[in-house]
Amino acid sequence: MAGEEGEIALSRQDLREVTAFAAACAETVLEVFEGDHPDDARPRDALGAAWEFARGGERGKALRDTAWAALKAAKSADTTAAREAARAAMTAAGAAYLHPLAKATQVKHILGAGAHAARAAELVADDDRSVGIDHLERMVRRATPTVVDVLKRFPTAPSGGGRLGELIRMLDADLRSLTHVN
Repeated sequence: MAGEEGEIALSRQDLREVTAFAAACAETVLEVFEGDHPDDARPRDALGAAWEFARGGERGKALRDTAWAALKAAKSADTTAAREAARAAMTAAGAAYLHPLAKATQVKHILGAGAHAARAAELVADDDRSVGIDHLERMVRRATPTVVDVLKRFPTAPSGGGRLGELIRMLDADLRSLTHVN
């Protein structure tokens, strides 16, 4: 249903598919966090909550709480790679809260988990940027037509944000260039 001017139409199914995409992206680096913090389940719990919503669960307090807990886990992590991996999980849970606002900043809800995951992978590989680009290419293949369609409803990703912002913009451009998804 279309909203007021400046709003994007988003269905519950759109949000579920965006969240599933974000969770799939974040899962690829969960072991980076867990390798450093094997007894801290907060990022894994956030991914579990994201998957539960993506598969038909409620978008409620538990989902939001696990996202905040994963952010706290990121802040307490010892390495930058582990922090990025926990942020990927946090962003995956937060993807369920994509706002229907025609603002470029909302693209981070769709692509943030993928960018954080790619950055974590780069950092594990001694900041090898080709590793991040390889991660992004795999994420593009994971995107469903619905995810691409939802992304294209929003303005392109905003400028700034350092390396993370670069990764978001690369993923944004790659997904928007698709005419079909394999």
